[in-house]
Amino acid sequence: MPSLKAKLKDPVRRLTSVVCTIPSATVPQAIAASGVDSVLIDLEHGAVDYGSAHAMIAATAGTDCAPIVRIPENTDAHVKRALDLGAEGICFPLIRDAAETEWAVASLRYPPAGTRGFGPFIAQSRWGTDMPGYARDVAPEMVCMPLIETVDAIDNIESICAVDGLDVLIVAGFDLSTALGISGQFDHPDFKAAVSRIETAAAAAGVPLGNIAMTKDQADANFAKGYRIIAGFDLLWIRARATELAGWARV
Repeated sequence: MPSLKAKLKDPVRRLTSVVCTIPSATVPQAIAASGVDSVLIDLEHGAVDYGSAHAMIAATAGTDCAPIVRIPENTDAHVKRALDLGAEGICFPLIRDAAETEWAVASLRYPPAGTRGFGPFIAQSRWGTDMPGYARDVAPEMVCMPLIETVDAIDNIESICAVDGLDVLIVAGFDLSTALGISGQFDHPDFKAAVSRIETAAAAAGVPLGNIAMTKDQADANFAKGYRIIAGFDLLWIRARATELAGWARV
């Protein structure tokens, strides 16, 4: 099965992901079995802790679904721990400039190419190999996925896109609109201008982009604009369907 990194290198391949905020291995197990390309296990905003994250990562084994972890804070310790639990990459929140992006890339790689500490005691089992085999075959496939969600990131987007080793950028619309002072106003001219600048810079640098799509119409619109990966949220989908169910009983 191709890695998510390899899939992202195919310029015509459309990819899917689900952000998992529910601390249960059952959720990513079901999602991984669906044919989705990746799950994004959320340690930043959800109720997931590292124990839950390990079970959630393990639940994707044997499928073509890549477990990516969104860390709660951009530190070497968080990156190392998530990868050593078996994650296939890291989603980095609040990246602001090229220097932070370069750090993100380096944090995924073992020396001399990077700064990652060595200790895949758990990861080796997730990937069905031993520790030397993990370092040789699995570690080079780690995905670098920064979130673009700050005003600084918009101001520095061209230099961010120029960083070697960047696999995909995710437009985080909720956070970005909030940072711009127009929370949730996705039709606001300032938000549209910021997103357009991201799209232009990424296209010029050949960097894949990802975005949120909670409906097929949103997915179609994103793919039509050249986005490579679209994502939904487990909890938001559950609440939406439960709200619909509750409405069936109202008269």
